[in-house]
Amino acid sequence: MTSSAASTTSPGAHGLPVAGPAATRRAALRLVRRDGRAFALMLVLNALAAGAGLAGPWLLGRIVDTVRDGGGVADVDRLALVILVCAVAQLLLARQARYVGHRFGERAAARIREDYVDRALALPAAVVERAGTGDLTARGTTDVTSVGRTLRDAAPEVSVAAVQALFLLGAVVVVAPLLGLCALGLLGGLLAVRWYLRRAHRAYLAEGAATSDLAELLAATAAGARTVEALGLQDRRWAASERAIAECRRTRLRTLFLRSVLLPAVDVGHVLPVAGVLLVGGALMGRGGVGLGAVVAAALYLRQLSEPLDTVLLWLEQLQSSGAAFARVEGLGTVPDARKAAAGAGPVPAGDRIEVRGVHYAYPTGGDGPAGAADRAAGDVLHGVTLTVRPGERLALVGPSGAGKSTLGRLLAGIEAPRRGSVTVGGVPVAGLDPEVLRQHVVLVTQEHHVFLGSVRDNLRLAAPGAGDGELRAALAAVGAGWAGELPAGLDTELGPGGHRLDGAQSQQLALARVVLADPHTVILDEATALLDPRTARHTERALAAVLAGRTVIAVAHRLHTAHDADRVAVLEAGRLAELGTHDELVAAGGAYAALWRSWHGGRP
Repeated sequence: MTSSAASTTSPGAHGLPVAGPAATRRAALRLVRRDGRAFALMLVLNALAAGAGLAGPWLLGRIVDTVRDGGGVADVDRLALVILVCAVAQLLLARQARYVGHRFGERAAARIREDYVDRALALPAAVVERAGTGDLTARGTTDVTSVGRTLRDAAPEVSVAAVQALFLLGAVVVVAPLLGLCALGLLGGLLAVRWYLRRAHRAYLAEGAATSDLAELLAATAAGARTVEALGLQDRRWAASERAIAECRRTRLRTLFLRSVLLPAVDVGHVLPVAGVLLVGGALMGRGGVGLGAVVAAALYLRQLSEPLDTVLLWLEQLQSSGAAFARVEGLGTVPDARKAAAGAGPVPAGDRIEVRGVHYAYPTGGDGPAGAADRAAGDVLHGVTLTVRPGERLALVGPSGAGKSTLGRLLAGIEAPRRGSVTVGGVPVAGLDPEVLRQHVVLVTQEHHVFLGSVRDNLRLAAPGAGDGELRAALAAVGAGWAGELPAGLDTELGPGGHRLDGAQSQQLALARVVLADPHTVILDEATALLDPRTARHTERALAAVLAGRTVIAVAHRLHTAHDADRVAVLEAGRLAELGTHDELVAAGGAYAALWRSWHGGRP
């Protein structure tokens, strides 16, 4: 069962949007604020651990000065004991900081996953279909996992390292201000980092997009493997896969090149400050400007500085990659929520009458400007269609392939909105209805169906959460799903991998049973029985006809016996309404429908 309202704004015709840097930063700040106490505790513990770590080099300098001044073993032992105590304190504080940080990261990652699922379910169906399941799947798996791993591991490590680096630089300045100037040698590494950051975000976004495209291509090829084999399309799909893999390789080599420039430059930047301290410190000692202990302490501080900076750099790639992934995940938040966009936006439909007036529609291509509008007008698949569907009527939409039947069905179901003209139910635009209200009025059923993980009961109650077992069994019986009574655990039978697997016909009957439970006043059937064999399809259609008595039924008919049974038949040709009338009237008229009817019966009158 498929039903959705069209989005009033589109994120783009070729994929889901990506959040900008400002929106990504705001989302990150929201995550921090939602667990601000844990984040603050993590920072405090990191600061205490870094402070404890500063004592070691300073005390070692004191030991050098004590030995040089002739101090005894007892003095050295006391200083060494203090070094040991500070080292243990640093170890314990750092461990607790990482523990708090990991808990913060796990909670934040869980919130990201929950928000992502909520936003994905709120996406307009048209947006999902145009973007493709590959992009949505890649964002919900690879990207969300990358962000979660960063919050769990990288965030605590980087915060610890950043605090340590700041404290170490401050300690060098306090111990010997002149030697602190040698830390300017780090500027070379900082310039390399700046060069990297200016290029990395875009490169990782391109890598993520290439990964999504490859996932979409492989998923489509796997799903249509039998069709590919039957039509001999293996070489084409192979070539397309090779191109997608080559693009993935190209984008990953680009990010690898950026890292290959960054890391050696930073390594050189680590050595220069230590060498500077030793050279400058030696010169100052000769003039009495600084003591040996201060030189040793400053050199050790700057040598220790390489460890936290290395930690930051090791995680820098992950931070850039996850930053791009977070932008892709947050991009779903820029699409208007289909459940809220129409809430309270207009009146409730007054009646069940469906009116189609002067409808033009083109699938989105090009931009939003005048050129894009001209392209869409030139690519219209529906041209000025005007039609009235009366409450309780059974209308069949027929016509050759590509005539616009399914497109009109999507407009009637509110999945798409017309480029020009209007489609209303009870005087209210269908595409502007809140999804919950829309499902009470119009439901679209296609040959595309889905069996959700869970029991038969879970799958059916998606359409009617409060339905009892008797109603569920009646819905299954209404669509001729006699196989349901033979399942090992009845309605409790688990479906999907590891459970009972339904074939295509059974899955489609399950979808039709959901329609019965949803109980809308208008049902649009677009090849809804296409996967059933002719005898089962005919039986199911007759069962549905009995159940849907008194409701409006609009059927996109490929088997013309459906049109024969309808109250009226609408014939589409090249996106235009060519004929409208009863079956007998159109056959007698000898027009397009009569030709289709003769063709359906092998050319016999």
